Amino acid sequence: MSSSADSWEKKRVCVTGGAGFLGSYVTAKLRERGAKEVFIPRIEDYDLVKPEDIKRMLDDSRPDVILHLAAHVGGIGANREHPAEFFYDNLMMGVQLMHQAWLSGVSKFVALGTVCAYPKFTPVPFHEDDIWNGYPEETNAPYGLAKKMLLVQAQAYREQYGYNAIFLLPVNLYGPRDNFDPRSSHVIPALIRKCLEAQETGQEEIVVWGDGSPTREFLFVEDAAEGILLATEKFNGSEPVNLGSGQEISIKDLALLIARLTGYQGRMVFDTSKPNGQPRRALDTSRAEQFFGFKAGTNFEQGLQRTIDWYREHRMH
Repeated sequence: MSSSADSWEKKRVCVTGGAGFLGSYVTAKLRERGAKEVFIPRIEDYDLVKPEDIKRMLDDSRPDVILHLAAHVGGIGANREHPAEFFYDNLMMGVQLMHQAWLSGVSKFVALGTVCAYPKFTPVPFHEDDIWNGYPEETNAPYGLAKKMLLVQAQAYREQYGYNAIFLLPVNLYGPRDNFDPRSSHVIPALIRKCLEAQETGQEEIVVWGDGSPTREFLFVEDAAEGILLATEKFNGSEPVNLGSGQEISIKDLALLIARLTGYQGRMVFDTSKPNGQPRRALDTSRAEQFFGFKAGTNFEQGLQRTIDWYREHRMH
């Protein structure tokens, strides 16, 4: 499909996870692009792990395009506590949804993978061709592998049925409206919350999981939404494609940067009894630029500042 507004205007689009963090930005951008019919299946109405709910959802929405963003996710702690649920829910939701979408004639399926699908010791920067060269990092392997099966399925359905399913691999996202719940949040919202709360209560130190040495790459959520829609408009291939910013930062430097931006003056203590997760994580982002012209546009420090400002404004006092 082309990127012109009229092409979206005539399409019925279903965005699973559309009420979530990333989904809310994707649906806003769809409407900016002229999409009139955007269907967001809510979990109260459709449990997409159940095949009968998937069929009913497809009957109700009759989409031309499905953007499958829904996932059962969390940080290292949540992954360690719920490996079975993360595996089953993500696998069942994705595999059945793509199969039913193909059966019911949905013309394009956009599957979102995860950077957790990469092998633990992938050469940095991660290139898409390395995705099968080893087992993922143990703490989030069940989740990563469940999502990676959508790549296998997309390629198999394209080969056998000529089905137009694509697979994108976004790096860790951050931004306003992120999940700041300490039990399930990822590292950026967790650190922002810790710094602001420590500031308010006068704590002299905050504890950060691991030794601070692992590196991560982060993509501002609005940039990710743009990348997903550009891929939907312009990319119809079988290859997996990374979505990232191309910038790598250590957890230690990230913690110090967030402390500076929040104004927290205390000490950082690294709890080495806690897992580090994957040693390094940074993506080769050249394929997205080559295939559909995507390049992240948000400066990391400015993106963090916007996230901090949003949380300051919206959190419960």
